[in-house]
Amino acid sequence: MVLRPDWLPALSAFESAARHQNFAHAAEELNLTASAVSHHVRKLESRLGVALFQRHARGVTLTVEGRRLADASGSALADMEGTLRSLRTDRDEEHKVRVTTLHSLTYTWLTPRLAEFQKKHPHIRLAFDTESTLARFDEGGPDLGIRHGPGHWPGLTALHLMDETLFPVASPRLAGFDEVRTPEDVARLPLIVDHARQGWHDWFRHAGVHGARLDERHSFSDTTDAFMAAVNGLGAALARERVVVPYLQAGTLVELPGPRLAARWSYHIVYPTHKRLRPAAQSFVDWLMATAAAG
Repeated sequence: MVLRPDWLPALSAFESAARHQNFAHAAEELNLTASAVSHHVRKLESRLGVALFQRHARGVTLTVEGRRLADASGSALADMEGTLRSLRTDRDEEHKVRVTTLHSLTYTWLTPRLAEFQKKHPHIRLAFDTESTLARFDEGGPDLGIRHGPGHWPGLTALHLMDETLFPVASPRLAGFDEVRTPEDVARLPLIVDHARQGWHDWFRHAGVHGARLDERHSFSDTTDAFMAAVNGLGAALARERVVVPYLQAGTLVELPGPRLAARWSYHIVYPTHKRLRPAAQSFVDWLMATAAAG
């Protein structure tokens, strides 16, 4: 016997009725009348030549043949539902880009600019992971990353995104702020340290300050936390140009006297060399590059 398309409404009505053991409940689920469900089931019974339900005053129960068909139809619909869900997930995944990046860069540089990307690509969904540990670009992992470093990582293609400079900043609330006129004055302030590769000793050497006893009073693993400590007047922080801008614009941090030091490391977009970026991920990369180039 060949399963033809015109059997599908009857099979759908039967599967629902078998699951509920009730024609009225099946009718409610399918947005039909109970008599329409009964008609579909009788039509199916007629075609098969067997009774699928025993009808009695209290309702209906499945016959042996009905139970066999209910098990088969339920299993088939479950498989179909799984396939449909997978197809929808695959479609959604086409428009989702997973990005591993730095918390400080995301908070101060990237997030304020994302509305522009969303306007240009409203169908693309971005998922950010700002863990400090290096992510694995394996199956189910990120599509791409933004890293701060020398620009070469094994197995990864690295696209130069932007350079930066380092310079001291402090809050006007910091004790002694008004007396700071020179880099030597900066050296007398309490200093806030993060875990960057270049620090205060590099900057003071560049500024020509030698032999100063530095008071590196507070240490933070995250640059954003270091900035917030500076905002609250705990000391001066050595700022990275790209991530300190919002604080400078708000006036909560002010650049202190002294030269700017070119950072040895830069920001790079990275992704596995052996994998080609999906169109959505490539769109995000193109936007990042254009945004960085525009300043």
